[in-house]
Amino acid sequence: MTAPTRPIRSRTRAGHQPLSTRTTSLSLRRLNRWQTDGLQEDLADLYEESCARVPGREYRGRKNFLRRLTRDMWRPGFAMLTAEAPDLVGYAFGFPVPRDGSWWSGFRGTLPKDVEQLTASGQVFAISGMVVRHSERHQGLADRLQERLLADRRALLGATLVDRTHRAACAGFQSRGWLNIGLVYRPPGPAVLRALVLPHGEPTAAEPSW
Repeated sequence: MTAPTRPIRSRTRAGHQPLSTRTTSLSLRRLNRWQTDGLQEDLADLYEESCARVPGREYRGRKNFLRRLTRDMWRPGFAMLTAEAPDLVGYAFGFPVPRDGSWWSGFRGTLPKDVEQLTASGQVFAISGMVVRHSERHQGLADRLQERLLADRRALLGATLVDRTHRAACAGFQSRGWLNIGLVYRPPGPAVLRALVLPHGEPTAAEPSW
């Protein structure tokens, strides 16, 4: 699949869906890698619960999730954001995409120029994990998590890779404004990954125009 020919444009706040009324207060909390390490079992519990409640979603297993989380925790610039109400109801985590473009290894075709330029300037942040409790999925929590995580990192572009066979996951990201830019082949993991990006903020005069 080739990248879209139309320019990628940032979604304004007016395009976001309003949050539903909550009966309990919700707080977002930043965690460093040490705090994340101490919370791993709780994060894995919510991951398992989330997988069990999504029909057709491949369950990769608790050990695989913890292995991926531990790997990402030690990447430079790792960031974790949790949502509590007051118990843990969601979280998102990721890391800055390296400027050398190695994160895009295996991209089929030509990486869109704007994405390449933002990667080289260190303004792309990879969201490698996003989990929201089933009861919160219509409360706008996923929007809040991705918005806050990208804002905290001052990223102009969010990026993620999703197994192409996980149609529900791909549809969920795209419903929140993520754009499909192509496919990534990265063995020995899933045969084909779908590359999604989320424009965030407004570029300055010195930055490439969407």
